[in-house]
Amino acid sequence: MSTSLTDRFAALQAERDRTWSAEQLAHNAAVRRVLVERHDPAALPRIGDAVAPFTLVDQHGRDLTRDQILADGWAVLVFFRFGGCPACNIALPYYNETLLPRLEARGVRLIAVSAQVPVDPDLIARHNLGFKVASDPGYALARALGITFLPDDQPPVAPDQNWIGATLGTNSYEIDKPAVLVLDQDARIRFFNVSPDWLKRTDSETILASLPHEATRAVETAAR
Repeated sequence: MSTSLTDRFAALQAERDRTWSAEQLAHNAAVRRVLVERHDPAALPRIGDAVAPFTLVDQHGRDLTRDQILADGWAVLVFFRFGGCPACNIALPYYNETLLPRLEARGVRLIAVSAQVPVDPDLIARHNLGFKVASDPGYALARALGITFLPDDQPPVAPDQNWIGATLGTNSYEIDKPAVLVLDQDARIRFFNVSPDWLKRTDSETILASLPHEATRAVETAAR
């Protein structure tokens, strides 16, 4: 049986408890706690709201529009932080293992999205991801959904410094909160869950439970 996402994150935290300093642990926990405290679900788009047209850029550098994504059915968009994020390197392979095969059987697309431009090819190769990974240029979609944030600590950046804006390719401290968005073929939101604490994310069973029977009807009909 596959290890749950919660258990996988618990193992990551346990490793950090063994290897990180007390100061590092306290800082990481404090940043996540502040994000949870400031998170306002009431400010997010609601179930049934339509998502306006958007354009992502996939791992091959090709445009990937909303209408292309939804051309033949529903879609699940998983928003993650960036290719080198340790928690994302747990969550994305988990979805590849536990979610992708079951979505494919239902004719539902799975796409991972982050602000990182261009897409980190090492992330895909490292985990042999079977779904598309896409960039959200200028944070356009993530901002429209209200899932980006700026950390309180934004120190000045020296030339050629290794910092999150350079990693993302955005030259900004702004970053996405992990989230899962389920869209029907009319681009209406059927499920939307945001995780301000990046060590607590939506599990596959919850995502699958958000898909009613009509999401699979087209593929079932085609199979007859």
